[in-house]
Amino acid sequence: MLKNTLQIALVAILFSACSNPQKKADSRDILADNMDTTVNPADDFFKYANGGWIKKNPIPESERSYGIAKLVMNETYERMKKLSEDASADTKAEKGSSSQKIGDFYHTGMDSATCDAQGYDKLKPELESIDNIKDKNDLLKVIARQQMIGCNPLYSMGIYQDEKKSDQYALHLQQGGLGLPNRDYYFNTDARTTNIRNEYVKHVTNTFKLIGEDEASAAKKASVVMKLETSLAKASRKLEDLRDPYANYNKMDLVGLQKLNPSMNWALTFETMNIKGLDSVIVGQPEFYKEVENNLKSVSIDDWKTYLKWNIIASFASFLSKDFDQEQFHFNGEVLSGVKVQRPRWKRVLDNQENYLGDALGQLYVKNYYSPATKERYVQLTNNVLASYKEHLEKLDWMSDSTKEKALAKLSTVRKKVGYPDKWRDYSSMNISRSSYVENVIEGNLWYYNYYLNKLGKPVDRDEWDMTPQTYNAYYNPSNNEIVLPAAAFIIPGIPDSLADDALIYGYAGASTIGHEITHGFDDEGRQFDADGNLKSWWGKEDEEKFNQRAQLYVDQYNNYVVLDSMHVNGKASLGENIADLGGIVIAIDAFKKTEQFKKGEKINGLTPIQRYFMGYALGWLHHQRDEALANQIMTDVHAPAFLRVNGPMSNIPEFYEAFGVKEGNKMWRADSVRVKIW
Repeated sequence: MLKNTLQIALVAILFSACSNPQKKADSRDILADNMDTTVNPADDFFKYANGGWIKKNPIPESERSYGIAKLVMNETYERMKKLSEDASADTKAEKGSSSQKIGDFYHTGMDSATCDAQGYDKLKPELESIDNIKDKNDLLKVIARQQMIGCNPLYSMGIYQDEKKSDQYALHLQQGGLGLPNRDYYFNTDARTTNIRNEYVKHVTNTFKLIGEDEASAAKKASVVMKLETSLAKASRKLEDLRDPYANYNKMDLVGLQKLNPSMNWALTFETMNIKGLDSVIVGQPEFYKEVENNLKSVSIDDWKTYLKWNIIASFASFLSKDFDQEQFHFNGEVLSGVKVQRPRWKRVLDNQENYLGDALGQLYVKNYYSPATKERYVQLTNNVLASYKEHLEKLDWMSDSTKEKALAKLSTVRKKVGYPDKWRDYSSMNISRSSYVENVIEGNLWYYNYYLNKLGKPVDRDEWDMTPQTYNAYYNPSNNEIVLPAAAFIIPGIPDSLADDALIYGYAGASTIGHEITHGFDDEGRQFDADGNLKSWWGKEDEEKFNQRAQLYVDQYNNYVVLDSMHVNGKASLGENIADLGGIVIAIDAFKKTEQFKKGEKINGLTPIQRYFMGYALGWLHHQRDEALANQIMTDVHAPAFLRVNGPMSNIPEFYEAFGVKEGNKMWRADSVRVKIW
């Protein structure tokens, strides 16, 4: 699940999933408040449910989008700001403590005067190492160094579980090295993308000018960067092709890796990166590394120096002086996302602090704002939705008994992580000081590099969380067969327990979050992993064919949505998320039908319980965005736009048709022959 947010967002959980089935009709009702009753729900349910709020709440100039996620986040920012300011003011905090690190990181981030005075001085040692490159081995050492400090030149690398041996960590090598969001930005010929490409060259040129190049030299270097990145983009897979777990799993020993890409001198590269005792790697896209080989043979050392200088400056520009920061914002904010004004510095610093010290912040937050009792409420809601999924699996009429038995076994072993972890990451070895903002960021990147490097050869820690409790998001991890549901994922801003009825909660939290993540274990990608988290075929052939036939209907449905100019949703790339949206809704419906509120059938503010359930789900996608941000999402994101995450699945659900009187001729109506039913 992705609710188009950054990773900082948490407010106190003020409502219960399993209580308050009723709410007084004269009290504030967020569902009624947000409605646009001039819209027929049978024509556009998203606008009917959320249009009133959207009309009253234009996108702030500093944001690319606005909606419920930002409302939750803004409350969180204020709390995190207070915690960080208090830590920053405590100059006597024990060295190495969480308070010291939080305070010092926040202090350097907010100290714009020192950042301006330092300019890019703190990166000059890295630039000098690039200038000192004399041969290919020097080049490879600098590339390795940049990988370690978070720049990711030329390719991408990560250490996580082996998809076919989930009890082991593996080194993964993937395509990468691009400055634009993905490969399509280098080749699409529409006016919007062409303009972005032209603006990117200007952006690279301007950045080189900031480090002392004259106009002609900077433009020439920008051309070098664009040419090299275009060659890498040409060998990169498309968004939809990156979702095939088998096609992107190519395990090989080091002899095979060296044969694939001999000029990389992997022995030297791994030695430079302190990677020892490695016997194999998993290469995601072998054809990409063949292009890396071609470039290492044909691109001059001087051109590589140009590329690496751009890479280091671009990676850290936001942490340097104002001129670098503003140039970075101009392209990434204004050009790519249509944002008019840069977000306040304190919010940007908090975002970065979350990236490096998220668990330390999480501990403080949980201590101050979150109770174990609240966690238990959402454990129970999770159990209710899981029980409903079990019933759905048992009743499937298209799946064979043998595959169904394995599916039920997988469901029964899903690990539930709700609220916050039982143990936290230990940042004691991360060296954060008050000397330099960019140095703290580099130190944070190095710490995380070593953190994951140290996992190689050790048992998999299945208790670890990859999100903090203050994250307004959630995820399913197929290698652990687990759903991870941070506390923030369930928050409705400003609504206390007494105002949150079960219909609202089951739609908002049960469907869009819990049911959604459970379904990811059985979507087009997640279903290929077994109960132990291994990429392994466990479906009968006929079952796979029936699943794929149903899934193709959904691909076709989303391919036909035109959302901006002539831009279509990528139905294949977004299939997993779309299946999870649909699955989450239909599963949580049946869980909700067991509540007293549904059984009593009483209306609240003119809405029946089942109508409120669907409205609650729509509330989870209360969101609108700038055209530039929408175009970027269509090209780079596996999630469909928010309005289609409501209207798309709803148009396949019989209970929705009944609840809002959808008839043939209405825009939400779909013929029985093309309605999608999977779970």
